[in-house]
Amino acid sequence: MHDMKLIRADPAAFDAAMARRGLPPVADSIVTLDTDRRAALTALQEKQAHRNALAREVGQGKRAGTDTSVLEAKATSLRTEMEMLEAKAAELEGTVKAALDRLPNVLDADVPDGSDETANMEVKRWGTPRAFDFMPKQHFELGEALGLMDFEGAAKIAGARFTVLRGGLARLERALGQFMLDLHTSEHGYIEHAVPSLVNDAAAYGTNQLPKFAEDLFRTTDGRWLIPTAEVPLTNLYANDIRPEKQLPLRLTALTDCFRSEAGAAGRDTRGMMRQHQFRKVELVSIAHPDASDAEHERMTQCAETVLERLELPYRRVVLCAGDTGFGAAKTYDLEVWLPGQGAWREISSCSNTRAFQARRMNARFRGGPDGKTVTHVHTLNGSGVAVGRALIAVMENYQTQDGQIAVPTALRHYMGYRQKEVVLF
Repeated sequence: MHDMKLIRADPAAFDAAMARRGLPPVADSIVTLDTDRRAALTALQEKQAHRNALAREVGQGKRAGTDTSVLEAKATSLRTEMEMLEAKAAELEGTVKAALDRLPNVLDADVPDGSDETANMEVKRWGTPRAFDFMPKQHFELGEALGLMDFEGAAKIAGARFTVLRGGLARLERALGQFMLDLHTSEHGYIEHAVPSLVNDAAAYGTNQLPKFAEDLFRTTDGRWLIPTAEVPLTNLYANDIRPEKQLPLRLTALTDCFRSEAGAAGRDTRGMMRQHQFRKVELVSIAHPDASDAEHERMTQCAETVLERLELPYRRVVLCAGDTGFGAAKTYDLEVWLPGQGAWREISSCSNTRAFQARRMNARFRGGPDGKTVTHVHTLNGSGVAVGRALIAVMENYQTQDGQIAVPTALRHYMGYRQKEVVLF
């Protein structure tokens, strides 16, 4: 949600910010609607004051025994006019809110311009892709050959874009999730949460899934939404809340199933488990002081990078350009892991600073300032720490052997019940 005061103060700057997102000018029309709303409220207040004065006159007249019928008629007429103004103000407020709800966040000044992912900028690279002396396979070729990845069985019970893992791969996926949670809680200071997989409209709105992205979600028959990421329940824990400044930053994490309709993914990644309707992800969320959110963004991204470094998976960090940055983000870093089976870098984590965009939607604030009493919106940040399914893909493809088996990374041996230096799955 945008700050209407800032739009009124500099409509041209707001239009310029939206132009970076490829949107036409909108500020003047929104300001006009808001001006009409404010005028209706001012007129309502004036009529309320007039009606209060009439009420006092009626009271005085009745106590004096004089005829007050004319005054009472005026009061009745004023009440009708006030109801009309109230309805007009409410309608205009709804129109302004609906317009703002569909506008993306203002991008940070250092976000590169560009219309799509080809303009994203690499800012860091870690590790060297392994040189194979054989043609590396993709994860689904490896998994199916091992008999541990079953797409046909999943389709039989759920349809396309689902996977059944069994045996060693099921345990490896579980090991990855536990490893990530242990790392983030024991070394990075995040507090583990177990959260609902279903949320209400207010929660989905608070983290900007609604109204714009309703088609990307799954909805239940009783009107709840399956979470597309644990960002939704974790961040909304602080909706309509005011925290003391000294409690910031608040760092939260959760390992959950995530559910996405993939409405815009027709024809993309149709084979394998790169793009699923249901997948597991370790999410990182920070509730931060506005002055510290840039540093918190860097810290969060480094926490996600540590996962890949401990797994010894080559990756690169890219800053997303204007046209590729998500709706609610002011700035986003993507971590892309090297997949030798595909011969490509693929996203495995996305870490975003939304600044006060989500906080205004959910009314999440803190109390601080020089007097200790100033109430201000927090900044919210979210990131994948990391996507478990894609980490499984990366381990399978980077640790494959010539005979089609999978070596277990050192960081996961304990979670797999192994002690040897190198163990393979069968």
